[in-house]
Amino acid sequence: MKEGPDIAQIGALIGDPARANMLTALMSGKALTATELAGTAGITLQTASSHLSKLEAGGLIGQRKQGRHRYFTLSDDEVGLLLESLMGFAASRGFTRHRTGPKDPALRKARVCYNHLAGDYGVRMLDSLVAEEVIAGVGDDLALTVAGNEKMTALGIDLLALTKQRRPVCRTCLDWSERRSHLAGSLGEALLSMFLEKGWARREPDSRAVHFSVSGEKAFSALFGKPG
Repeated sequence: MKEGPDIAQIGALIGDPARANMLTALMSGKALTATELAGTAGITLQTASSHLSKLEAGGLIGQRKQGRHRYFTLSDDEVGLLLESLMGFAASRGFTRHRTGPKDPALRKARVCYNHLAGDYGVRMLDSLVAEEVIAGVGDDLALTVAGNEKMTALGIDLLALTKQRRPVCRTCLDWSERRSHLAGSLGEALLSMFLEKGWARREPDSRAVHFSVSGEKAFSALFGKPG
């Protein structure tokens, strides 16, 4: 059947190992240069430029120009959600990389998923928000409740600004390591930004890992409960 969306084209774009590595690197949410992405993929700059052109033409990445430099990012939230979902599917079928080390437990505990918090902490946060009826809904049809609006406002989050963005305020994202959902959308991004701005957590350089300080863990647990 030759009608409908062509998933083969998307599959071919993501399926190339070099392009898959570059897309995974962009899941950090950081804008990276072609040189940086070439290093991540283990290929030459010329080859990386060719791959990046294909990814951009396919709508998976975009670029920003700053002076003479060009930086690449994922196109939008949808691409991040797709990649995280594919990672979860790959993990569930046993397709995993066998390079375990100190960073692996850290990534599973708390990491950046494009622009929001993932890992054990991300799942805990969403579970708590649903249990406390801060967020209500079924599946991906989620919304802040009245109590949720009050709680987020008390935390200093500008809800009006979130609603003006061209994406959902609340949505789920399937976590590859936990195999359960964490919070994405503009609220997920706002909460991660709050944790970093308040000094509760920090980004690890050249990694997606997020490290919470002792005081940050206490503050996080006060809001979203202690580990089970």
